[in-house]
Amino acid sequence: MVAVAIDKNKGSQNAVKWAADNLVLKGQTLTLIHVNNRNHSSPADHQTKEIFLPFHCFCMRKDINCKDVVLGSHNVAKAINEFVSHAAIEKLVVGAPAKGGFVRRFKHHDITINITKGAPDFCSVYVIGKGKVSAMRNASRPAPATSPLRDQLLAESCLISLKGAVLTSPLSLSLLSGFSLSRMTNSGRTMSRCSATKSFAELCDTDLLLISTDTTDISFVNSEQPSSENALSLRSGSEGIDQDFVAMQTPYKYTGNDFSLMALNTDGMTWSPQKMEAVEEEMKRLKLELKHTMDMYNTACKEALTEKQKAKDLQRWKIQEEKKISDAHVAEEAATAMVEKERAKCTAALEAAQAEHRLAELEAQKRIDLEMKLAKEDEEKKKALLSLAHGDVRYRKFTIEEIEAATESFADHCKIGEGSYGPVYKCYLDHTAVAIKVLRPEAAGKGRSEFHQEAELLSCIRHPNVVLLLGACPEHGSLVYEYMANGSLEERLFRKGGTPVIPWQFRFQIAAEITTGLLYLHHMRPEPLVHRDLKPANILLDKNYVGKISDVGLARVVPSSVADNITRYRMTSVAGTLYYIDPEYQQTGMLGVKSDIYSLGVVLLQIITARPPMGLAHHVSSAIEDGTFAEMLDPEVCDWPVEEARCLAEIALKCTELRRKDRPDLATTVMPELDRLRAISEDNMLYCKRRS
Repeated sequence: MVAVAIDKNKGSQNAVKWAADNLVLKGQTLTLIHVNNRNHSSPADHQTKEIFLPFHCFCMRKDINCKDVVLGSHNVAKAINEFVSHAAIEKLVVGAPAKGGFVRRFKHHDITINITKGAPDFCSVYVIGKGKVSAMRNASRPAPATSPLRDQLLAESCLISLKGAVLTSPLSLSLLSGFSLSRMTNSGRTMSRCSATKSFAELCDTDLLLISTDTTDISFVNSEQPSSENALSLRSGSEGIDQDFVAMQTPYKYTGNDFSLMALNTDGMTWSPQKMEAVEEEMKRLKLELKHTMDMYNTACKEALTEKQKAKDLQRWKIQEEKKISDAHVAEEAATAMVEKERAKCTAALEAAQAEHRLAELEAQKRIDLEMKLAKEDEEKKKALLSLAHGDVRYRKFTIEEIEAATESFADHCKIGEGSYGPVYKCYLDHTAVAIKVLRPEAAGKGRSEFHQEAELLSCIRHPNVVLLLGACPEHGSLVYEYMANGSLEERLFRKGGTPVIPWQFRFQIAAEITTGLLYLHHMRPEPLVHRDLKPANILLDKNYVGKISDVGLARVVPSSVADNITRYRMTSVAGTLYYIDPEYQQTGMLGVKSDIYSLGVVLLQIITARPPMGLAHHVSSAIEDGTFAEMLDPEVCDWPVEEARCLAEIALKCTELRRKDRPDLATTVMPELDRLRAISEDNMLYCKRRS
């Protein structure tokens, strides 16, 4: 005996589904209990039918029988528990309260708890939430043996299972043809009417059956126990008077399904054989009509079943077609949405392409305008250089005779170096030590332009960290510089000619001085200057190890129109020295002041490591990560301040970033840190001098 308490909520649906899957088998009966707590409601009202309808459909699909029970009470839990106790329900399933308002959830939760606590001890209670058992109370004793609900269900099941047998038995023929059945006790004097709805089991227990027609009621005795007290009774319908006749131990015979009565005597009245034959003929005719009716009924049942199956198939086909139509609508909507989305994407892409095209046209126009402006500025600069070469110069002019006399006709013992521009000689002019750079004859074409550019630029530059130009000989392309006693930074770092090691204090000062000179070039007015070939060979040291930038022959004057934070413009040819050239400038030809910052970073790394430039940034970065940075420092210097050197290396690594926008600014980031390191070196030298 399984029952489910239902209501119009999601919890009841979950409870019925769980009971169908776990407690009820196919063909078994599931009792559905609903409590009407409305005074105006009745078991047969429309709202109650709507509550049971979805559960009936679900059970029909599961091949489970339903028994509906509607209780009327304002106390839901009490009504359900009383019914469970009366009907001897063995398993009760209740849906857990669903999520919702606080008051409603509390109310359902209270009902569930009261049902669980108040159910009889022979009933197991299951509380189902979200398709699972959320609470359960097991029965502590067996259910009672007697149950009105169980008896009713068994009787209904017996009637259904014996329906075919009842329809084909002689006793049921009278039921289907509209006859009434009567039951008489063995005394033969008391008869009680029994309607056609009596069960077949009750009919089989009778000792006497009476078949009634419109005109005559005929009762015959059970053929297995013939007795003188059992008699055949006839009643005259036309006269409206009931008369009982008791048969006189008259023999009768039973042949097949027919009763043949030979004679009947009651209180002196005698029925003739002809009368009995007429009665038997009437009985045969009625049986034929009943058989015909039964055949028609069976045919109608078969046709009804066929039509019902057709209706089911048609409903199934209808559901399938509706599902197909729904799927088609969904697919059509999805396709429409996708088409709209793709159309929007195409429109956006077209608009983006048009915008890019417009931007490209603007950039092309700007590039053309810039190139025209640069060409015009180059032309003006060439004119200025030519005018300088022909007379209006800002530097002292030396004659070739003076140059030859000072260098002893360019004697080899006066030669101190060799560069891409030409040889460099040390000599004296006007009793002053100078370095003369002489243009190589085979480089007269390109070198001549470099000569004029360097002479023009250096004649305008006065800075303690930029080499001073004393004069020039325009006819032969000779430049006269101040003499730097300690040569280039490259010679001193790698100790060419057995020169002494540069102390770390001087190295920190040289780093700050180089950066100061470069910052001066980048902030020249009216137009900034990009060196393009900054390297240790182009950094000279005087007798006090003061670093100065030289060789500005490759320097480029950046037009003031593009000299802001985005200072760069495209060069037709890349100039500089490998390993010191800005990678972005080398790849794109876009020149800017931060192109020199990359070269400065490599030079700073060489100052503290005295190693070749190839892959130096990678090696130093890996050493810092591995904690072996001290091994990268110049081993010739034994008293390195490792922490300060590491700070200088980190600044240099930031300067060697591959992308220009990732490199730091000289004035705001690099220069303050180098000034701090220079101050540390000066304090250390002062301390050492005091101790000595």
